[in-house]
Formats: sequence, structure tokens, C-alpha cells
Amino acid sequence: MENVQQRCQWEKPMTQLSVPMRFQPLKEYIDRLLESQLPWAEVMVIDRKEKVCCYRNGYCDLEKTTPVDESQIINVFSMTKILTCLAGLQLLEKGYFQLSDPLSTYLPEFELMTARVLHPDGQEEIQKASQPILVRDLFTMSAGFSYNLNSPAIVDAVKQTHGKLSTRQFAIALAKEPLLFEPGTRWYYSLCHDVLGALIEVVSGLRFGQYIQEHITGPLGMIDTGFMLTALQQTRLAPLYEFKQGRVVRNDVNGHRLRTEFESGGAGLYSTVSDFALLLDAMTHGGVGANGTRIISAASLVLMRTDQLTDAMRSGFNWEHFAGYGYGLGVRTHISQSVSGSRSSLGEFGWSGAAGAFGLVDPHQQLTVMYAQHLIGGPIDHRPLKNIVYGCLNKE
Repeated sequence: MENVQQRCQWEKPMTQLSVPMRFQPLKEYIDRLLESQLPWAEVMVIDRKEKVCCYRNGYCDLEKTTPVDESQIINVFSMTKILTCLAGLQLLEKGYFQLSDPLSTYLPEFELMTARVLHPDGQEEIQKASQPILVRDLFTMSAGFSYNLNSPAIVDAVKQTHGKLSTRQFAIALAKEPLLFEPGTRWYYSLCHDVLGALIEVVSGLRFGQYIQEHITGPLGMIDTGFMLTALQQTRLAPLYEFKQGRVVRNDVNGHRLRTEFESGGAGLYSTVSDFALLLDAMTHGGVGANGTRIISAASLVLMRTDQLTDAMRSGFNWEHFAGYGYGLGVRTHISQSVSGSRSSLGEFGWSGAAGAFGLVDPHQQLTVMYAQHLIGGPIDHRPLKNIVYGCLNKE
């Protein structure tokens, strides 16, 4: 039986939690978010390895008016990408591949790719790609894939496997679709990290989820993070909501899993705030977890948060909330305070998820922030949250 006492070394029972006076602005901000039809929100702040604030409010189940608590398991959606790229970097530093290697060296289905070419007259043509997809392109969202999980090849693969599509089979199916552009020429948010999961399977010899458990979540003590839930964990899964046509509606389907055995490296993980904070804080401290276990070298994390965008790629990385940020190996990375207006340090990095989960890793300030909500289409601009946290800590 699951040992609830071991769930998280950061966490305390809700009745023992209090918000220090200096974090009142953060508490008030979370409470204001709930006034905008957000069902619940939770934030954890870890400063120099000490959990200095954890605040949550709202109902994780609106129908049953169940208050959110420390045990709630959620879909972290695209925050899965952080963990997938970290796994890839582990294998990179062990010499299993180089970033400059052609992807087809390991996944041969990607050797002969086609790409869509738009001519000046507006006509589109599908031609043979003139350059190969590199392993680097998977990390940097520049392989040329789309984010269309309903493409003909994928839909057909799900049908042909009778709903048991594997991570490896997913990559084979995706390779049948034309690329949107020549590899390495643009940044485009896509299924790159799902293919990276397949690459991890091939070079490690382990199923993707098994590799993650053996080399990251297990060593860090992240007992509530994975692609599958036990029956007991399923009872702690928070309902998923969606903000649709001006109201909050129940929507418990994570379409990124395709209702198959596919372990989506882009958006498939379950976790909790306290569990995922263990991962983020290990990255804050050079790859060493709170339990003293090293999962990756500090040098690999420096590489991860180094801006990888070329001038040609940068025009695609133009989301408003990423102003002042570049893109590293699977993470946003802070490169200009004057443009971002953020108080976070240069080199602060992390990512977020479709239902609002957000992670901040600031090695310079030794600061970790994990925020979660479970509402697709709800408030997801995390810029105010960042500045409030730094203000509460009086970080420079």
C-alpha cells in the first residue's frame, strides 16, 4: 500500500501550512485568480533548498465541492517536455548520441522525409527534404513536425494497432507525414519531444516510461509521477476542467495520450505539485536532488538553458509571454530583462503546461517555483506570478 507519509519531503498537512506575511501578495494573487472562475490553484516556493511558502485554495472537484489538498494528482501536460529533454540529456552525456547526429541513425523511418514548400504564387508543393532531421532538432522544436495528432498517418496507426499504439509506433507513423518546413530552419511548437521519447527508447533499450522511472523519478523519490496511475493513485486524480464559451466545464480527457499505450514525451505525464517540485529543485541545484542523488551534471543543465535559437528560428518563437526569452534544449531561457520585464535572473528557465502548470528554475538565485491549476483555457500568463515571488523574497 502507498505510504502517504513518504509522499513528499517538502509537504506538510494543510492544517500546518501558513503563509508568512512576506508572501501575502502571493496569497492575494492566487485568491484573485480564483475570482476569475479558476477552480483552484496551488503554488510552492523553494528558496535555497527550503520550502518557504506553499499555498493552495479552491475546489479540485467543483461538482463535489472538494477542497484541493496536497495529494492531488494532475495532468502536467507540456511540462512533461522538461523531463523528456532531461532524459535525453542524460543519454547525451553518456555518449549514446550527439546533437549533430542524423535522427535516422537511430530511427531509420526518418531518413527519407518530404517537406511542404510554399511558392511565391501561394501554391504548395511537397518535395524531398534537402537536409536531414538532426537529434538537435528534436530538442529545439525545429524538426519540421506539426502538432496535429489527428493527421491521417497517426489516426490510421491508432486504428491498425487497435488502440495499443506504442511510443515507437507513434514515431513510425509520424514519419509518414510531410514536414512543414526544412529541418533546422524554423522554431515551431510540435511533436518533437514525443519523437525524442521514441529515441530514448531505442538508444536505452528500455520503454520510455521505464527509463524515466529508473533514471529520474525513482532516484529523486517522485513516487506520484508517471504515465500510468495505480488504482489508488487514480482516486487522487483531480478532475480536469476547460474554460469554454465563458464557463468552466468538465473535460477529463488528455488527448495527447491518444487513448493508447503511447507514452507522450510532450504532454503525457501525471504528477503532483510537490513531486514535480523535486525535479525542478534538483535542476536548480546543478542536478542534485533534495535527497542528495545526482541525476545529471551541472554542465548538461547549462547546455539545456543556453539559448539555441538562430536568427531565422527566433521569428517563430514569438509568443507574447516569452518576450525576453530564448529557447534552449526544451526549455524557455531568460535572455533579456529589459524586454521581458521580469525580475528573474538571466538564465532562469523552465516551461508550462496546457492546463496551467508552470515551473521556474533559477540557479543563480537558488530559487524554484512550482505552480499548478487544472483548467485548460484559463488564466495562464505566469509573468505576474514570477514578479510577485521575487518581490516577496526581495530578490535582486
